[in-house]
Amino acid sequence: MKSNLTLIGMPGAGKSTVGIILAKNLAMGFIDTDVLIQINRQKTLQQILDESGHLALRAIEEEEILKLNIDNHIIATGGSAVYSPKAMAHLKSISNVIFLEVNFDVLEKRIHNFKTRGIAKAEGQTFEALFQERQRLYKQYADFTIDCNILDQEMLAAGIAVSIRRQSEIS
Repeated sequence: MKSNLTLIGMPGAGKSTVGIILAKNLAMGFIDTDVLIQINRQKTLQQILDESGHLALRAIEEEEILKLNIDNHIIATGGSAVYSPKAMAHLKSISNVIFLEVNFDVLEKRIHNFKTRGIAKAEGQTFEALFQERQRLYKQYADFTIDCNILDQEMLAAGIAVSIRRQSEIS
């Protein structure tokens, strides 16, 4: 069993919230790669997008992920981390990757600031088109997929923690 867990999924899937709860439940550290980007660049994700575009944000995200050299952490990635085969290979080498899968209609209810949230998408791309484009990538890289449509974030984190504890007992 790898010592880290990485959470991937769409914006609004709950990666950061579930990640914080999970880190607390498992006595692990927590890293949000979006926050790392903002700290290291001294800009919000939206400012980076406005100034340099979505491809620049994706390149910065890849760079930050490739610098991760940690143990015993929950890693919440930005939703676009899956566009980088290098970043995902690195994450898979240091962690088990969990896809927090949420239906589009649920995400649409959760995301009210699509245009200003700092989401790396092509100009004019709709949230639904982005959702469709990313689903295959999330499934491709996931070691585990968790249906996040019904359970609240506390219950999700508790369920993941139980699964991880069982897995480590078996290993």
